[in-house]
Amino acid sequence: MFPDLPRLFARRAHLPEEGTTVYRAAHLTETNGLFALDVAGSVGVLSLYGLLTGEQEKELAHACAEAGDFSGVYLKRRPVEAKHAANTQRDYLSPPDPLWGEATPEITALENGVPFLIRPGADLSIGLFTDARPARQWVRQATPASVLNTFAYTCGFGLNAALGGAQAVKNIDLSRKVLAWGQENYALSGLPAPDTDFLYGDVFEWLRRLHKRGEQYALVILDPPSFARSQAGTWRAEKDYARLAAQAAAVTAPDGQILALLNHAGVSPTAFERMFHRGLENAHRSGRVVERLHPGEDYPQATHLKVHVWQLDG
Repeated sequence: MFPDLPRLFARRAHLPEEGTTVYRAAHLTETNGLFALDVAGSVGVLSLYGLLTGEQEKELAHACAEAGDFSGVYLKRRPVEAKHAANTQRDYLSPPDPLWGEATPEITALENGVPFLIRPGADLSIGLFTDARPARQWVRQATPASVLNTFAYTCGFGLNAALGGAQAVKNIDLSRKVLAWGQENYALSGLPAPDTDFLYGDVFEWLRRLHKRGEQYALVILDPPSFARSQAGTWRAEKDYARLAAQAAAVTAPDGQILALLNHAGVSPTAFERMFHRGLENAHRSGRVVERLHPGEDYPQATHLKVHVWQLDG
């Protein structure tokens, strides 16, 4: 019923040896779309996209535990409507206790040698989106002088920018909880994390405010959700990304760059590029894609994530 999990683990065996202990051990393209399995140190996180009985869920969790030699396996149920139901069915979609083994509320795992706090039972999102690992590594190697990290979540991009030598990094998110989590991640790497670098509030409002102040950044990072509701209204990436691109361009320095991510299988790379161009035009800026990044090797044949590096003109 289930794929050869030991074989899939063997394909990723080099990752822990290279300093990465949080990664994807089985992707949807390797499980006929039924499930994905993420590793966070000694813990497994099983994301279920198809319907199984309770007994089948336990059987799959046990198979994952044996293949990964896990101390515990947590379950995330991800039906199509999960992103809309996450607030009303939280305990069903993301049970706080493991489906198999012992509880591990928090664990420190490594990505390219950088430690991150992972909370396997906290929510559908456990602290790091592992498909963006190559993009975070790019940020660390790009060493921009100043960085604005929007939709920061637990600040993985901002942390890598700081580790790469950026002199100024600002992280923006609508959740105080994840910004505090990001400050904990900074602390794990021995970096200062003053509250002034962690900006709470709506990203669009902050972009307007920063533009009004005349602030500009050498690199602006855009990693929005594909769908979200807030007091300001509903955000749909396939319709609204051009507006975000325009506001980001307004705070990007001459000859600066924008790292734009889109996690949406229904939007092609070409359509994404067209949307972004439209946003630049609306901001009276021009630019071009100079690099296209992809999910890591632990995401074979994945097409959901688009990552474009835009070089803006002066």
